[in-house]
Amino acid sequence: MSATDALKSASTTNPTPHNDMTNDLFSNQKKLFLLDGMALTYRAHFALVRSPRFTSGGICTSAVFGVLNTVLDLIRREEPTHLAVAFDTSEPTERHEVFPEYKAQREAMPEDISKQLPLIDRLFDALNVRTIRRPGYEADDVIGTLAHQAAAKGFQTWMVTPDKDYDQLVTDDIFVYKPGRKGGDNEVFGVKEVLEKWQIEQVRQVIDILGLMGDASDNIPGVPGIGPKTAQKLIAQYGSIENLYEHIDELKGKQKQNLQQNHDKAMLSKRLVTIQLDVPHDVDIDTLAYKSHDAETLKALMTELEFDAIGKRLFGKSFSAASARANVVREKRESEIQATLFDEPIEEKTIQETPHHYETVYDAKQRADLIATLSKQSSICFDTETTSLDPRSASPLGISFSFQPHSAYYVVVPQNPEQAQAVIDEFRPVFENEQIEKVGHNLKYDLSMLRWNGFEVRGALFDSMLAHSMKEPEMRHGLDYLSTLYLGYRPIPTTDLIGPKGKNQKNMRDVPVERVAEYACEDADVTLQVSNILRTDLEKSGVDTVCYDVEFPLVSVLVDMEHEGIRLDTDALASYSQQLSGEIEELQGKIFESVGHEFNIDSPKQLGVVLYDELQLETNPKKTATGQYSTRESELERLAGRHSIIRDVLDYRNARKLKSVYVDQLPLAVNEKTGRIHTRYDQVWTSTGRIQSNDPNLQTIPVRKQRGREIRAAFVPRNDDFLLLSVDYSQIELRVMAELSGDEAMQEAFRSGEDIHTVTASKVYKVEINEVTREMRDKAKTVNFGIIYGISGFGLQQRLNIPRTEANELIKNYFEKYSGVQRYIDDTIAFAKKHGYVATRTGRRRYIRDINSQSKTVVSAAERLAMNSPIQGTAADMLKLAMINVHRVLREGGFQTKMLLSVHDEIVFDMHRSEAETVMPVIENAMKTAMPMSVPIEVEMGVGENWLEAH
Repeated sequence: MSATDALKSASTTNPTPHNDMTNDLFSNQKKLFLLDGMALTYRAHFALVRSPRFTSGGICTSAVFGVLNTVLDLIRREEPTHLAVAFDTSEPTERHEVFPEYKAQREAMPEDISKQLPLIDRLFDALNVRTIRRPGYEADDVIGTLAHQAAAKGFQTWMVTPDKDYDQLVTDDIFVYKPGRKGGDNEVFGVKEVLEKWQIEQVRQVIDILGLMGDASDNIPGVPGIGPKTAQKLIAQYGSIENLYEHIDELKGKQKQNLQQNHDKAMLSKRLVTIQLDVPHDVDIDTLAYKSHDAETLKALMTELEFDAIGKRLFGKSFSAASARANVVREKRESEIQATLFDEPIEEKTIQETPHHYETVYDAKQRADLIATLSKQSSICFDTETTSLDPRSASPLGISFSFQPHSAYYVVVPQNPEQAQAVIDEFRPVFENEQIEKVGHNLKYDLSMLRWNGFEVRGALFDSMLAHSMKEPEMRHGLDYLSTLYLGYRPIPTTDLIGPKGKNQKNMRDVPVERVAEYACEDADVTLQVSNILRTDLEKSGVDTVCYDVEFPLVSVLVDMEHEGIRLDTDALASYSQQLSGEIEELQGKIFESVGHEFNIDSPKQLGVVLYDELQLETNPKKTATGQYSTRESELERLAGRHSIIRDVLDYRNARKLKSVYVDQLPLAVNEKTGRIHTRYDQVWTSTGRIQSNDPNLQTIPVRKQRGREIRAAFVPRNDDFLLLSVDYSQIELRVMAELSGDEAMQEAFRSGEDIHTVTASKVYKVEINEVTREMRDKAKTVNFGIIYGISGFGLQQRLNIPRTEANELIKNYFEKYSGVQRYIDDTIAFAKKHGYVATRTGRRRYIRDINSQSKTVVSAAERLAMNSPIQGTAADMLKLAMINVHRVLREGGFQTKMLLSVHDEIVFDMHRSEAETVMPVIENAMKTAMPMSVPIEVEMGVGENWLEAH
């Protein structure tokens, strides 16, 4: 059974929810389910608050786990045709404008929830469910607007939420869908159910009841003394708050008095509880069509979050087996590490059993003494306590320092912003002293926070998280875990300070300074001790070069790039959005004209019927695991020459995706304070070492087709004095393969300056260079890049749509002419089988655990991974080294040109117009010499008024 089958099989015979609603209610073909993301997240988290879920790395996953189960259950039971999720944003809403105290008493979001929000975003991405956020509007306003607009287009809509406020939105075509708890029945509320629940005659009267009773959780005042029952009775009798006040003289006593004295509160509260139905947006409801999840992305996320049971249910027994093997490997390695550190089994110590000297620094004299002491050190460890997980908005609560084991200092930072800035400014000479090494755990956060607060941290860096990621890439890297593993010491849990997770959890500002100081000092102290141990092991493990030359220096580079950001022309994107809308409508018309009738192009089922039953484009069409005709892009590409409708459908899909995923979403990522997009980079996100861009991901903007490239035209220089400069490595992975394999023929092709794909074509087709046709070159290009990824004859056949014999012959001829590549592959696989890992030129390791599996299929995949990882990883290391080089030469040269983005093998700059002649050669040389090789390294440079022109 496929993953899709697992989601849907149980609902194919009876999709009706478990209540009194009828089958007819759910039989409509266009079924839209709108999820209240934040409400479901809180509900999922607190459902497991007594037994929360954590990964082996200590990451709380209760909310992600609960939300995933809710969505999978909904898909399985209800088979939605359209699906989306809406989230609140942090921006003030109209309700805050009319009532500043709105939600003012709410406690800060629990840290365990806020940390899971990026994971939940990734979850919905993997599920292929559109996430909608509209600054200045709450999720219920967005959902209410979309639900009513969907009803006008013939949809039936279910609002998935536990929130009672949604009852006011119910109509004959709009329902509240309340997920059951712990596998229990779901509840669906239509008009009948809402009227019975509230004992009223009209659904809109829910607003009046909510207004009268108020809502303590949202700080909506209501009328004092009137609770839910009284409010219901009054509205049932008088129909509305307005009519109630017209008949106020019919009431008596305290109730009448309360109503008379709180008339304004009642009317205000009614306004506050009324869900808006006119939220401005550009969401085309038809684009919310739900097809299926992204299997590979979802599987990777399930593995990362250690959701073994769900993973096994979706992807089969092998999923759990792989996770179990990984756990066994980790546990074995933990035992090996501790055996080298401790003579006998350890008993974890805590701060109570460990002698230490921690000092709290309050005043200017104490700070001056500490600064003098720190300035004499060659290396210091520091950690910051802040108000937020986002360094762009965080303010420091305090900074802890340690330079000797079991000794640390905590500097208290005032709450007043100006005073706080003055205090941290006093430490500028320490942080900006290039002679002092800075040690920390996840230093990029601390450096970013300080960068956004006005100054740079300079000097060599040592990051215990990055060091351990390089030394033990398959293990956990959290500080508490490393402390237990390497020191036999259990640090103070955060919950000891702010209480257990939940709505009553305190804010760190509420904790006595003395306790925060002890906690923060311990963090710096433990980080220092762990770093001292890791430092001695880096060279022994062969990862000293990748740490000291690549990952540690890159931290400061990424901090500066994230801080710079890039300007986005939102007006240009808005115009392009309108253009895409026109193209989508035009393509839709052409498609309908081709078949003679209208249908839902976004429905794979309907599209399949049109292509294969009506137009009969294939006598024996492929089908999915659920029995439907396959309309995957690869399948449509294969059929593209058979009918013009195929190309129109592919164009239609492309235009819709670009509009909804990029053109309409990117403006929402612009920082209000800077007017720029500040993506976040993760340098160890991928196992190959490639840098990952997130929030938003600027590396996935399509560039192969003209429509996708147009998006880049909206990325522009900071002002008229600048241009955008794009510098891109040319064929870097092929050049790396030539270098690592030592193949003389391939290296000579690069040295000669000939086009590598033309040279390869002449070799594999055994013709002279001048006899190579365009078709030969294109096929040779596929072979060149395919070999890097271990392509087989079958894979090449599928990729080029050629006979298997021709595909096998091309690969055979390739290895005959480039015999050094075959030797490299054989030697790399042999090394992996013997040592269990492969490594890049800098020593970055990737463990290949299944290389000696008994399964031929598993071994084949592992061998492809083994041969490809050093190539990809070395190319990634080269780009990182180039970024470090460029960052250094720009600073040393005093250039105004700034490095902004890293996208695959490309770096994008804001280049000052006056510096073009001087800075471009400097950047080019820095990139070409980043990793010396015998193969010539080439870069391509482009300049323009926007990213499209530059690239």
